[in-house]
Amino acid sequence: MQVSQPSFTGPRPFVLAQAAPKTCRLALAVALMLAGGFAQAQSPKPSSPAPTQAAPIQAAPTQAAPAQVAPIQPAPVQAAPGPGSVRPVVEAAPQAVPGFWDPRRRPDRPDLSRITVIRFLTETDYPPFNFTGPDGNPAGFNVDLARMICDEIKVTCTVQMRRFETLLDAISSNRGDAIIASLAVTPQLRARLDFSDPYYRVPARFVSRRDSVMREIKPEFLEGRKVGAIAGTSHEAYLKTMFTDVELHAYPNDDSLRAALRRGEVDFIFGDAISLAFWINGTDSGDCCAFSGGPFVESRYFGEGIGIAVRKGNDLLRQSLNWALFRLWEKGRYTDLWLRYFSISPF
Repeated sequence: MQVSQPSFTGPRPFVLAQAAPKTCRLALAVALMLAGGFAQAQSPKPSSPAPTQAAPIQAAPTQAAPAQVAPIQPAPVQAAPGPGSVRPVVEAAPQAVPGFWDPRRRPDRPDLSRITVIRFLTETDYPPFNFTGPDGNPAGFNVDLARMICDEIKVTCTVQMRRFETLLDAISSNRGDAIIASLAVTPQLRARLDFSDPYYRVPARFVSRRDSVMREIKPEFLEGRKVGAIAGTSHEAYLKTMFTDVELHAYPNDDSLRAALRRGEVDFIFGDAISLAFWINGTDSGDCCAFSGGPFVESRYFGEGIGIAVRKGNDLLRQSLNWALFRLWEKGRYTDLWLRYFSISPF
């Protein structure tokens, strides 16, 4: 899959959070591709939703410029502490692989013979999900997943790497068939595109210093504790609604939020778990911190998930992608891919 990658400059809109400075992300992503790594999800920045009084929802993970076109070749519990008690320190939970598919809802196999080629669109610079590898070829979690889908469907595929802000226009003008670029499913995008079933989600999680990790987190466990979040985000809105007894500290960006935790200004921070997993394992954290408790996945605040986008009305391709994704999960191939990129799980 040979590609001569053009150079693009300019802002990258719709990014939820930057996990690392742009100057070092590509080098880090190459290392992650070889040794396993971490990632963030790319999505339109969520607005703060209307408060709700429902109980917090935590996931229960299951175990288990013309673009350059390149062909894709098919690949051969902690108890609640009482007042004044010493909070015991426990180790972080072991790795878990999320399950996004219900084994009781197996998709029907569509007529795959009607699909002759799939032209995937992805972004040029969003490591480790999509980037140009050291050999000049497209690489990353999304590219590897696209390759596996093509192998499962037994169809010829290509991948086009484009600037993120050009992807919607490219598929609308029939310069591609499917966008696999960590695109968050939102009501606004559903008005323009159809989506496959989610192939990953972006949960929210708490992070604490390593000497204060809690295996389970509930609102009553954090009463009076100092918790940081980025101002104006859905994470801050969630804390204001569900964790009303914490001492909430708002920060302008990721760097200031994480620095506050390292300095001990706050006991916990709450945010995008994929971005935080990337930071926890990186050098910037200084091995200071770890996840506490499990993931929070309430779609009202944290979105419907990440799907593969197709043009409106292309039901055959959408159904074929759903069938292939389910088969990859059922065979364990999706799990293998997930563990290769997420040795510290955001779930």
